[in-house]
Amino acid sequence: NSLFMFLLWMTVFSHAGRNANAVSCRLWAEPQLPGLSMNGDFIIGGIFTIHYYVRSEQTNYTRLPEQLQCSGRSVCEDGLRFARALEFAIREINNETVLLPGITLGYQIHDSCSDVQMAIKCAFQFNHTSYYGKNQATKITVLSPFIQVSHSASCVCLGDKSQFPAFFRTVPSDHHQAAALARMVKLFGWTWIGTVRSDSDYGNNGMASFLKAAQEEGICVEYSEAYYRTQPRSKLERVANVIRRSTARVIVAFASIGDMRFLLEELAKPPSPRIQWIGSEAWITQTEFLRYNMCAGTIGFGIPRSVIPGFREFLLDLSPEFWESAFSCSLKGRTGSSGLVRECDGSEDIRALQNPYTDTSQLRFSNLVYKATYAIAHAIHASLPFIKLYLLHQILDQLKRVNFSTKNGYQVNFDSRGDPVAVYELTNWQFKKDGTLDFVPVGYYDSSKPRGQEFSIISAVHWVGGQTEVPVSVCSESCPPGTRKAVQKGRPVCCYDCIPCAEGEISNKTDSLDCVRCPPEFWPNINQDSCLPKPVEFLSWDDNLAIILTVFSITGAFMAVCVTIVFYKHRASPIVRANNSELSFLLLFSLTLCFLCSLTFIGRPSEWSCMLRHTAFGITFVLCISCVLGKTIVVLMAFRATLPGSNVMKWFGPPQQRLSVLAFTLIQVLICVFWLKISPPFPYKNLKHYKEKIILECSLGSAIGFWAVLGYIGCLAFLCFVLAFLARKLPDNFNEAKFITFSMLIFSVVWITFIPAYVTSPGKFTVAVEIFAILASSFGLIICIFAPKCFIILLRPDQNTKKHLMGKVPSKGL
Repeated sequence: NSLFMFLLWMTVFSHAGRNANAVSCRLWAEPQLPGLSMNGDFIIGGIFTIHYYVRSEQTNYTRLPEQLQCSGRSVCEDGLRFARALEFAIREINNETVLLPGITLGYQIHDSCSDVQMAIKCAFQFNHTSYYGKNQATKITVLSPFIQVSHSASCVCLGDKSQFPAFFRTVPSDHHQAAALARMVKLFGWTWIGTVRSDSDYGNNGMASFLKAAQEEGICVEYSEAYYRTQPRSKLERVANVIRRSTARVIVAFASIGDMRFLLEELAKPPSPRIQWIGSEAWITQTEFLRYNMCAGTIGFGIPRSVIPGFREFLLDLSPEFWESAFSCSLKGRTGSSGLVRECDGSEDIRALQNPYTDTSQLRFSNLVYKATYAIAHAIHASLPFIKLYLLHQILDQLKRVNFSTKNGYQVNFDSRGDPVAVYELTNWQFKKDGTLDFVPVGYYDSSKPRGQEFSIISAVHWVGGQTEVPVSVCSESCPPGTRKAVQKGRPVCCYDCIPCAEGEISNKTDSLDCVRCPPEFWPNINQDSCLPKPVEFLSWDDNLAIILTVFSITGAFMAVCVTIVFYKHRASPIVRANNSELSFLLLFSLTLCFLCSLTFIGRPSEWSCMLRHTAFGITFVLCISCVLGKTIVVLMAFRATLPGSNVMKWFGPPQQRLSVLAFTLIQVLICVFWLKISPPFPYKNLKHYKEKIILECSLGSAIGFWAVLGYIGCLAFLCFVLAFLARKLPDNFNEAKFITFSMLIFSVVWITFIPAYVTSPGKFTVAVEIFAILASSFGLIICIFAPKCFIILLRPDQNTKKHLMGKVPSKGL
């Protein structure tokens, strides 16, 4: 894609009247004669590669070197077709009646011989040579600088208008191609690639643009190698070995035809690497490369194929030189000049000839030459009103504004950089039925479309090895959901480890950079790729533990009711009457409430249940302990009343007993009221105790209120225990004080052990511990205080007498 090998120069002439005093320059050597030429009012110059080589000469610096000359009989068939496309377009324009009426275009086409020096010589010759018009009466001089319209110079550097103000092109800039290649690599999921390029302006500038675009797309490059065909073979071998040893399975090649030819020949030697090639437009549609079967599946951007009506017939009007080259024969009268032995005998069928020159089924760059020629013609046509003025400036200005459709239906215009809209054909190398490779269009790329809509895929792509699935080329496999990427130290960002998300975090996308923490009331699933609501835990009615506790609660309440019935039926018996039946019935009632209040702790906590469970528990237990305390005081007072002169019982008769129970209970009621008023218990979602579940519990609200309730119960129990302990050895066959002592001892042990168990028990077990403490202390009271009485009433009625209770009959049991 050398700049000078593929530029179209337009030479603009003025009449002798404006240039009579112009200073003409004289070339140091004889001018290079054009290979094809035709006079006209405006001459368009063209430089194409028609031959491959220049005759080389050893320079001894003792005499002037000989003029550069093309050598060899081999013709570049593509280059010749490009040259004839220019000739065809000019002849077509000259036959127009609307475009440039009365104006004739001419051309001078030079052969660059695929040599930069020859191309430069031809270019500067355009700049300094004077010619005569077709009527030989008017001298016409080439103006400098000249306008350039290229059909294949795609280097990004040529878009710099500060350096190339008069440069235009009909081939898209490599800036667009580089971006398109990067997006295609991203489209197919390749993040780990290798790159090779021509060590030239085309390769270096194009690859620089690609690498920048690839970095923006998150693509990593394992290596980037450069090669130029004149470099030592050791450099070529080193590049080939880098490719063979690489882990990247996809390679982007931004290379010219000549450099790519050398590289493919080297890689064809065993072992041939299994590579998915991505090609630039310079070589992706080069037919000579189809012989490399190892490149099957190659995909890249090519210039869209097109049709130019009438062009094939024009091409068949061959020059003698090309005829001899195409049919390997010598025309009569030219024997010896061609070096060929066989003479052409007339049996050669030009229409049956199949080679790149006559193949017009895939016209690509030829159409760009055709468009470039028409662009110049339209610019000249728009400048005709200014024929008396400085014409070159006008043509340059009009060339920036051209916007038309060619005869074969292609739009032509240029942007501010002199570039056309980038439209590429996505070309894929696929095997045909006969086993040979061919170019198959599988889609298109249009840079004018919105981001993300540039690609349109029209058929299936065949990949390397003929597989239909997109090959994988990554440094590290994708991180699945539930993990995050951690870049490996000292390596590109595409090389990473997959780290599982931390506890409580998820990632729900592939290749997540970070994990996100679930909301407080959610927890990750097993795969850590989604957040699920945390299960809510509380002591529900269907829980096995709750069922057991409920059974014990109802059983205790049933026992209290049964004892009440027994006492009521035997209320006139001495043992019931002697143990303060009124307080006994009140105690049984309070015990029934104690057993039943434990049920308020079961079920889903709510505002009313949280307030009810603690206050009901506190009040019923104080009522219970108050009754026990009253019974204990009665026992003490009863024995003290038997002392001579003592009238203490009048101060603790039934009214005083009721009042004391009421007073003690009222104090607890006031404590509960203050608690509920200041900071009552409320349902609370405990998210701290367990990470993976929510404990739905009753928050105490005011901890002071809770411990005040418990403390008050503890104080009454302790007082009751002390008094009962003092009265335990009073003389009597049935001293109730010692049974109260046992009950208070059990009560105290239960609630002392409750405190650490309550604080340390997790979740629903906290509630279970509290229920257990209520039931255990209640069972301790009812068993210790009422079981001996029921035993005597039901099983030892002989002991249920006044004499026995007064100790006048020796005790055999209790």
